[in-house]
Amino acid sequence: MILYNVTVNVEETVVGDWLTWMKEEHIPEVLATGCFVEHKILKLLQEDPEAQGSTYAIQYFAETMHQINHYLNNHAPLLRQKHVDRYLNKCVSFRTLLEVV
Repeated sequence: MILYNVTVNVEETVVGDWLTWMKEEHIPEVLATGCFVEHKILKLLQEDPEAQGSTYAIQYFAETMHQINHYLNNHAPLLRQKHVDRYLNKCVSFRTLLEVV
């Protein structure tokens, strides 16, 4: 199993809208690609007191690296652009790939 993790710091002014949009639109679109079998949304609890915003980890689980590559090559660019268009400079994210061992 391969974990595609997207860590996102979200400005407080849009957290509510962002969470709703993620749950009702973005994540269902990602799952509709057929590349992932499961997902989770987690919130970072121990943030740096000087940090601004809230940090979330959106985890998508795929059975094979082939599915990850298919997603990254064929679906990710459009879905990422939708996120950027909606939230502009109100979110900062980075992505990691991990293997369940």
